Amino acid sequence: MNPAVVFENVTFSYPESDEPALKDVSLVIPEGSFALVAGRTGSGKSTLLRAINGLVPHFSGGTFEGRVELQGRSTIDQPPRYLAGVVAFVPQDPDASFVLDRVEDELAYAMENLAVPPVTMRRRVEEVLDLMSLAELRDRSVRSLSGGERQRVAVAAALTAGPRILVLDEPTSQLDPQGAEDVLAGLQRLVHDLGLTVVLAEHRLERVAGFADLAIVCDAGSVSAGEPEPTLSEAGLGPPVARLARLAGWAETPLTVRDARQVAHRYRLPEPDLAPRFRQPPVLELVGVGASYGSRTALEDVSLSLSPGEVAALIGRNGAGKTTLLRCATGLHEVSKGTVSIAGDPPEPGRTIALCPQEPGTVLYKDTVVAEVAATFAARGLLDRDKVSDLLNRFGLAAHASDHPRDLSAGEQLLVATAAIVATGASVLLLDEPTRGLDPESKGLLGGFLRDFASRGGAVMFATHDVELVAAVADRVVLLAGGEVIADGSPSEVLGDSHVFSPQMTRVFGPGWLTPEQVARALVPS
Repeated sequence: MNPAVVFENVTFSYPESDEPALKDVSLVIPEGSFALVAGRTGSGKSTLLRAINGLVPHFSGGTFEGRVELQGRSTIDQPPRYLAGVVAFVPQDPDASFVLDRVEDELAYAMENLAVPPVTMRRRVEEVLDLMSLAELRDRSVRSLSGGERQRVAVAAALTAGPRILVLDEPTSQLDPQGAEDVLAGLQRLVHDLGLTVVLAEHRLERVAGFADLAIVCDAGSVSAGEPEPTLSEAGLGPPVARLARLAGWAETPLTVRDARQVAHRYRLPEPDLAPRFRQPPVLELVGVGASYGSRTALEDVSLSLSPGEVAALIGRNGAGKTTLLRCATGLHEVSKGTVSIAGDPPEPGRTIALCPQEPGTVLYKDTVVAEVAATFAARGLLDRDKVSDLLNRFGLAAHASDHPRDLSAGEQLLVATAAIVATGASVLLLDEPTRGLDPESKGLLGGFLRDFASRGGAVMFATHDVELVAAVADRVVLLAGGEVIADGSPSEVLGDSHVFSPQMTRVFGPGWLTPEQVARALVPS
């Protein structure tokens, strides 16, 4: 098979960086393959992707050694604009790629730059609108879309240019499970039906591991590649079913629910413990809340409460109203009807309740990570360095204390923003997509912190599309659809029979089984 992408002894360092982001990388990605790039947060995945289309080093600057070729074209000899017809890139932050306001215009923009004939442009726009299920959004402003909808538009805009190589940096991180499955199925069709080469970085391996032909693992700038199962297993990576295999000592390491079921029949499990949990009187209450954006209704008659000691997950498809609900609860979005209260009083953002938004850049403004967190403590009149250091350690950020927040990966920036929000001292903590860009280790640190925060009397609600996080951390799940609460209960009750939102352990072993650790403790050979 012909190579689509070739790395030859590539070493790259960002300007003023002491350590190279890529170290002597040699790699071949065959044409027409679906390549998965995996690794810890900050391991070099995004740098590797940007080297494929020449953004590294043409845009980033820095020191570059070696050679990257795309179907025989050197990324050093030809800058990114001359490679636009060969390779398309979708970044982690979809807003960074938008130029025009209207969705359909954004999809046509890249083709206009490539002088694609108008008839061809129209046909491609229609095909991609259907492929990405965006037809109903064609006349909307990209600024009015939810985070997941913007991510789908960014992928669609890249596809309309007709590239032979498509590079995507966490394209499903803001998508609901069904939306993510639709995007990945669409990408797989492009690979198998059109011979497109897809290179995709992702942390939520349960979504994509089953699609991959090739696994590329980044580890502190070093890169290894091979067949998905052995390559991911050797690196200690993989979806929850793979983690269960390691915990239970299985000889096989499944990457999909289907594969795990082939092994699971050899074991039996007792009935799961589904005892109800006692709830304290609520601290946060929303009663009959409605909210809108102009003429568009986002929330309709939502009544919801949150108690001390509780970790509640807010789930639902893109555009269901999750972010709006969090903003109304914080007092950052005016309700059109109903009331919101914290212990009987109106919410005070940053004092009685705090929200970490989807986009960490909106709350990061200092020159170093330590200054970012210290500034929040200082605003409260607390200048205790030990408290700052303890918080950085809790989120795994101590090694980045002197770094500029915007020099960090997207996941690390989100952790910094979360630490700064936690430093407000608010007793009610809200988070919007808190695990976007986080590897399993960082996600574990965050989940552990949230559980500890609740155990000390705090209350937590987070909006997420990460059902594995919900399974591991939440003791309550609220499902939104069309701006209304349609389910509210324990994870077993809400996720147990869901075809869309159930975690992998539930799909393999049934309702009540949520995490690999829980299953591994209970497994008994048949």
